[in-house]
Amino acid sequence: MSKEIKIGTRESQLALWQANKVKDLLEAQGYTAVLVPIKSEGDIDLVTPLYEIGVQGIFTKSLDIALLNGKIDIAVHSLKDVPTQLPTGIIQGAVLERGPVKDLLVYKTDTTFLEQPDYIANIATSSVRRKAQWLHKFPLHHLHNLRGNVNTRLQKLANENWDGAIFAAAGLERINVRPATSVELDWMLPAPAQGAVVSVCRENDDYCRQALEALNDIPTALCTRIERDFLRALMGGCTTPISAHATIKDGKVHFNGELCSLNGDKLLKTAAISPLETAAEIGNNAAKTILQNGGDEIVAQIKNAR
Repeated sequence: MSKEIKIGTRESQLALWQANKVKDLLEAQGYTAVLVPIKSEGDIDLVTPLYEIGVQGIFTKSLDIALLNGKIDIAVHSLKDVPTQLPTGIIQGAVLERGPVKDLLVYKTDTTFLEQPDYIANIATSSVRRKAQWLHKFPLHHLHNLRGNVNTRLQKLANENWDGAIFAAAGLERINVRPATSVELDWMLPAPAQGAVVSVCRENDDYCRQALEALNDIPTALCTRIERDFLRALMGGCTTPISAHATIKDGKVHFNGELCSLNGDKLLKTAAISPLETAAEIGNNAAKTILQNGGDEIVAQIKNAR
């Protein structure tokens, strides 16, 4: 028996793009679907820095509640926003094929200030990870909090006397608002699961589980799981300066991970290559390597700072 699948989504332009992508894919499989916009706590409070709110699940909690209450059948998220431990009764149904993973610097005039060692630039981002990585490379720069959806943040950058702001390439490119005044930050390792879209459903909803199964991109699901294993093993959430990226090439998984101190003065890196058959534990093993080489001290400092 078929039914209309109610897709829960945040109301931002990017979130609606992601939800419509899932809707289109479901309809291509013969299912009927409709969007149900729901406001999240992270969309309501655009002033408080994410690390002060307690960001773990801030963009997903409202949708989780709606899902468990039966108001919606599935929810669509940026996977990097999803806590590594899903609420009881909710499971990951599908990870779509990944989009761009890199971060971008959107600059006001030019990027010559990046080559001036004594220049004190003003850079905006709400991400603890991006702040830490930026300060590691540019310790003299001043970092400013920047909240809101993609369009709101671009407008805020235009209004403020800042040199630039950091965005995820996927967010800007998916809704066609990437400015010409932007440059890819090749040196900045992305957040775990950055660029990936996930759809979750209730564990006991066999109809939606089956519907989402056809949408799941296996390589993306594997790589993002490895990255999120690394995040979880380092006690991390999206309020921690943890970076990870896994790719598949020639039958092997290539993994890079980083843990940075909050002020950027310490940065630990790890890398690994494994055949696909034995790749499942790369993330966990990489986290152990980080912890054994000084990462435990950085993790303790992060915990104490909360």
